[in-house]
Amino acid sequence: MEPEYQRLSTAAPPASHAEPVLSPPSANFVPLEPTPAEDPYHGLRWIFIGPQGLRAGWSVFVFFILLRYLTEGIGTLLFGAHLIGGSADDFSPVPAFFGEAGGLLALLIAIAVVGLLEGRWIPAYNLTGSQRPQHFLFGLAAGFVALSALVGVLAAGGWLHFGPVALSGTAILRFGLLWGCIFLVGACYEEGMCRCFLLFTLTRGINYWWALCICAYLCARLAMRHHLGGDAWGVYAAILIGLVPCYVLYRRAAPRSGGFWCAAWVTSAYFGYMHVSNPGETWIGIFAAAFIGFVFCVSVRLTGSAWWAIGCHAGWDWAETYFYGTADSGLTPQGCYLTSTPAGNPLWSGGAVGPEGSLLVLAAILFLLALVLVYSRLSARATPAAA
Repeated sequence: MEPEYQRLSTAAPPASHAEPVLSPPSANFVPLEPTPAEDPYHGLRWIFIGPQGLRAGWSVFVFFILLRYLTEGIGTLLFGAHLIGGSADDFSPVPAFFGEAGGLLALLIAIAVVGLLEGRWIPAYNLTGSQRPQHFLFGLAAGFVALSALVGVLAAGGWLHFGPVALSGTAILRFGLLWGCIFLVGACYEEGMCRCFLLFTLTRGINYWWALCICAYLCARLAMRHHLGGDAWGVYAAILIGLVPCYVLYRRAAPRSGGFWCAAWVTSAYFGYMHVSNPGETWIGIFAAAFIGFVFCVSVRLTGSAWWAIGCHAGWDWAETYFYGTADSGLTPQGCYLTSTPAGNPLWSGGAVGPEGSLLVLAAILFLLALVLVYSRLSARATPAAA
């Protein structure tokens, strides 16, 4: 209910209730300093608490500590129950589902604990906003269309050959639904980490120099593990491309957008970093992961939530793995609808990596960027009409 307000009267107030006339302060007037009890940043408190509550750096630190041990604990339980295997190359539906579900459970618990420290619910991390079902469904369609366009170009150029249909009868529906659940859970995990928690948290507390330090840390970790070569170049390339634009935003003192784009730079590079451990990856596939991660950040900026990114991520992976039966980041799926084999130069076919290892994937991601730009504009035009 709206609070009731008394109507203002135009009559002069009674003399007994007239407001006193205050004399101007003297030249010797000194304002009182806040006492330690009134100062929210007194002592060491400012190290942990900022104007927006718990500082972003501590939130991220606590999040990763929790996520690591929760993932290990849940993974141990699932392995003991024989629901997941010990081999990373096993890309069959059942262990894939429980592996993704265990990771998502660990992620949700970690976000919930950090959210409790910050006074936020899980949906506050880029999951609120209007038109959420619409964003998700259009993202789902965009992911399927963009991957289908890439596969179509590969097939037309002779870099991908299709074999016979691998499934029949009810198995088509059964495996289609099962892989759909797997990739939806997987999309919620990866987008929940990068485009929900990390993008939201870093946006409220990062600047160019902190972003540069994080990117330098990722490069150092990769250098120690990969000796400055191989697929790690995909992450290095993504970091170098974002170096100048983010610095320009910093120099222009754009606090409203600079923090977001620095966070997008870091989370996109980290998204590529996450895929380095996938078997059979190349630098093109890693760079493509970072690039599409940036497109997902743009979708959050334009739509106001991560639901378009979640749908697009799931639609892309489902089309790539189940529908067309191609390799996904070097992993060969089991129980897919179509069968396909790469042919020709791996630079164009993607080779054992799959379509994401082809140079043509960059054009597909640009197409995906165009789709989200057009969709956001049409959605913005339709919203006032619907209202």
